[in-house]
Amino acid sequence: MNIQNNPIYRSEIKEASALPINWSLLSGKTVLFTGATGMIASVMIDILMYRNQNLADNEQGVHVIAVSRNEEKAKKRFVVYWDSKYFTYLSHDITMPLPELGTIHYILHAASNTHPRAYATDPIGTITANVQGTYQLLEYASIHNCERFFFFSSVEIYGENRNDVDKFDESYLGYIDCNTTRAGYPESKRLGESLCNAYAVQKGQEFIIGRFSRVYGPTMAVDDSKAIAQFIRKAVAGEDIVLKSEGNQLYSYTYVVDAATAALYVLLHGENGSAINIADRDSDIALKDLAGYLAKEAGMKVFFELPDQVEKAGYSTATKALLDSTKIEQLGWKAKTGIADGLEKTVQILRTQID
Repeated sequence: MNIQNNPIYRSEIKEASALPINWSLLSGKTVLFTGATGMIASVMIDILMYRNQNLADNEQGVHVIAVSRNEEKAKKRFVVYWDSKYFTYLSHDITMPLPELGTIHYILHAASNTHPRAYATDPIGTITANVQGTYQLLEYASIHNCERFFFFSSVEIYGENRNDVDKFDESYLGYIDCNTTRAGYPESKRLGESLCNAYAVQKGQEFIIGRFSRVYGPTMAVDDSKAIAQFIRKAVAGEDIVLKSEGNQLYSYTYVVDAATAALYVLLHGENGSAINIADRDSDIALKDLAGYLAKEAGMKVFFELPDQVEKAGYSTATKALLDSTKIEQLGWKAKTGIADGLEKTVQILRTQID
């Protein structure tokens, strides 16, 4: 079953499309997503295309340009929109200049390696997507008078908690050992943020930054090597959960549909030039408790196992990374799906996706 036809997921997209966001700012506009088949961007596209299919009398559709490298994967993911007049697909390496696409009102840069095995096996690609890709997109945006550039950043930019705060607000800065392969992801995200600021100062480009907590949900990639993704796959398969640490790490999580709606709030309501944390304040949880939730859902057990060297090289060393969600909540956003419900829905939806 295509995920857009799953009744649980479709109901969530319908609800998201009716949230009190200033949708008029998107009416008749063109919105480009890089990393379009990724976990969060694909949900945002589903929301916008659902609205396109259910336009009010005085509303114009949103033209979505979906950019990724794998056209076959994209066509499978977006098959229900592929021939829509509101949807255009572009296969493109974002480290290269964009072809001429005319006016693009909003550019959302979500293309990035986002999981440990990718950090370890493709550190160059991880860095260039976040730095060279951001540069190329900002160049296009500034030349074509793009209304706003959205950079998808991460909790990872905060580094290690210095044990001086309970939660990271947007002004916090912790320690990162830059002389490691693993540092390529957070350091390049930091530099991507710096590039946004540079383009604002030199070329007047408006931008906004969303710093996402750890995100999970049914649109995660099949090769996602993050701990929560591995746990979810085990639960879907009805297998025991394998925990590759003591599980005391305490992190903030956000269900993917909530992350997508938060991104829309940030895009349309966030203050120009600001960075805003995206996290569900009710989904802070220790890794071992998260594993326990999923094991219970699957009727299985949790076992402990040491990670292999490739996995270990890509793992975060952060033991406590909680995000302060005050700023995003002040924009009017609130998460709809807590951690227990989100994990249950994710497993239920993914079980229908098994070929």
